[in-house]
Parts: sequence; C-alpha cells; structure tokens
Amino acid sequence: MASYRKEKTILAASIITSVVLVLKFVPRNKVRPAILSFLFKQVITWLFGLLVVEKNLIKYPYRVFFKKTYKASFSFEFIAYPAFCILFNLYYPEKKNIWIKVTYYFIHTSILTGLEVLMVKYTKLIRYVKWKWYFSFITMWLSNYLSHIFYRWFFKIKKHPILPRKELDTP
Repeated sequence: MASYRKEKTILAASIITSVVLVLKFVPRNKVRPAILSFLFKQVITWLFGLLVVEKNLIKYPYRVFFKKTYKASFSFEFIAYPAFCILFNLYYPEKKNIWIKVTYYFIHTSILTGLEVLMVKYTKLIRYVKWKWYFSFITMWLSNYLSHIFYRWFFKIKKHPILPRKELDTP
C-alpha cells in the first residue's frame, strides 16, 4: 500500500501556510471582512468542486478528510483556497486603474493554477479526467470575481471610477 508521504506533506504545508498567512496578514480590524470572504468562498468552491467531481471532470485520488463522503479536495476547497481569497479581497487595489486590477486578478489566479498544475503532474492529489488547466484558471478567476463583488456589496464599498466623471450639468 502506498504511503502518500509527499501528498501528506503538501496538504499539511498548504494548511499550515494558509493559517500562517491569514494570521500574519489579516489586521485585527479586518477580521469580520476576512471571515465573510472565507465563508463566501467556501460556498462557491463547494458548488464548483462538487460539480466538477460529480461530472467526473476531475478526480482526487488521495484525500485526508471525509474520504467516504466528499469526493472533492476538502483541504483545498475549504481551507487553502478560501484563505487565499481573504488576502485577495482585503488587499484588492480598489483605487488603482483597470490594468493594475486585471494584473492583480491574473497574478492571484496564476499562482493557484500553477500550483494545481504542479500537483497534477507530480502528485496523486488531483487528476484531470476531462479537464484542462485553463478551465481551472477560468473558474478561479470567476470565483474571485464573484467573491469580490459580494464582498464589495456586503461592506458597501463604492466603485471607484477609473476615470473621473464629468458632472451631468456641465456643458
């Protein structure tokens, strides 16, 4: 029987890293927004994760938690990815121009997609059945977008215009 030492190490490291990043980079006055981001991302990843696993698009051969009841990766979808979403929402560059915002989305999504591709290639944590890396990139980008829209709505963060608006009554 395989020992899955590498997989156990990666899962433990991802959970520990997630917790350390949240504890280090979430200020005390931002705990409430952090919790909201975490919980909302869990809802999104639960839906997406369940859909892709049940449609047999992705398999998770080795799982630590809930092996018999949940076919997706609990460690990634309920701990690591939502923790990164906290940082995504708290440090989002609201007042920067559109290119900075697009780059911010691109960097966050690329890091997670890149790590996933490495795990597909070198571990037994995830297997693509009828899936490609760019599907992960798109769904992560979309889930970050949905999460940030909800975050802004919930905390009534006004949209900062990219270009200043002219007054309506100015000729």
